[in-house]
Amino acid sequence: MTKSGAKRTLMGGLIASAVLLSGCWDRTEINDLAILTAGGMDLTEDRKLELSVKQYVVSPSSSDQSGSISSDTGGGSGKSFVRSSRGLSMADAESHLQQVLSRKVFWGQDEVFVFGQRLAKDGLAEPMEFLTRHPIPRERANVFVSQNPAKEVLELDPPIERSVSQALRKMAENETGLNITMKELAEMMAGRARAAVIPWVEIKPGDGKQTAFAYINGTAVLKNGKMIGRMNDAETRGIMWLRNEVKKATVTVFPTESKGLVSLQLLKSRTELIPHIKGSKWSLTVRIETQDDIVENTSELDLSVPDHIWELERELEDDIIRRVQMALERAQKEMKADIFNFADAFYRKYPREWNRNKDRWDNLYSKLEVNVQAKVKVVRPGLTNKSIFKPEQR
Repeated sequence: MTKSGAKRTLMGGLIASAVLLSGCWDRTEINDLAILTAGGMDLTEDRKLELSVKQYVVSPSSSDQSGSISSDTGGGSGKSFVRSSRGLSMADAESHLQQVLSRKVFWGQDEVFVFGQRLAKDGLAEPMEFLTRHPIPRERANVFVSQNPAKEVLELDPPIERSVSQALRKMAENETGLNITMKELAEMMAGRARAAVIPWVEIKPGDGKQTAFAYINGTAVLKNGKMIGRMNDAETRGIMWLRNEVKKATVTVFPTESKGLVSLQLLKSRTELIPHIKGSKWSLTVRIETQDDIVENTSELDLSVPDHIWELERELEDDIIRRVQMALERAQKEMKADIFNFADAFYRKYPREWNRNKDRWDNLYSKLEVNVQAKVKVVRPGLTNKSIFKPEQR
């Protein structure tokens, strides 16, 4: 290589190094983003989609030196406020929202989406199309249907948690009710049964001493993407038993042979769906098995007596079956919505029969004979045999 050629090679290397070491020229700073922590969608009276978002404004001390954002706006100071816009569709409403924001809309920290009741009844297909097609919204974000307009839920300021999105998410994670993510909702809406369930949210008004707050109180039932009804807390527990989603539960029973009550806490639970096809008759067996602890006994039962434990197990089995049948009655006969994944159970065991009859599944499901079996085992009755605070009868 000649001397001039070596100089040109050296010069080219220096120029390339200068370009590579010039910094992150296309990096987006936190201060350039409109960080959204919750999203709400409503249908207006003139049938437009109203998009409301809870925006978190990060102060300089809220981010570390690398410019990262902590989950749910924790770890720093800042303030939140609600912004709304209307459009013909979700994408149109978002574009109008961007027009009134000085920062770029960023969905990456949004962990809660709330659908207003009116929009849910009209249909969630269009907003879900946007949320699942857009590359940024989290698939594991929790979804809810609100009795009040979604905007009113976002405007709440909970007294304990940092944001309303964090409060709703933690309630869902406690699993006293359904815990449904955006991914799970999309799968249910596109599934074989075309039916879905979403936690139902209501607002408890303030009374001067206590501020208003949102809480989960039942379940919204969807069919073909539209809300067709709702179920209360007791029926929701039946839904969770059938969907094998009961992870935490405390059940109180009133023994028929004794005064007082006994409370049991769930340790383990397993639900098995066993479909049957014999000729033209379709049926299904539901087997529920649980292991429980006794956490309170105010009855006269002596828990050291095996027959008394057996009695409590039968009482709890009857309670489980009652809740399941309550949910089945409404879902099968009234709503005709397969929210229990029965269709998938039949497809897995009888794929050919299912494919031949899938177009008449609604009729088959509404007439399906369901046999519910419950098996309860009390593992630990506790350290005391009976209530030590109740005086003995003489």
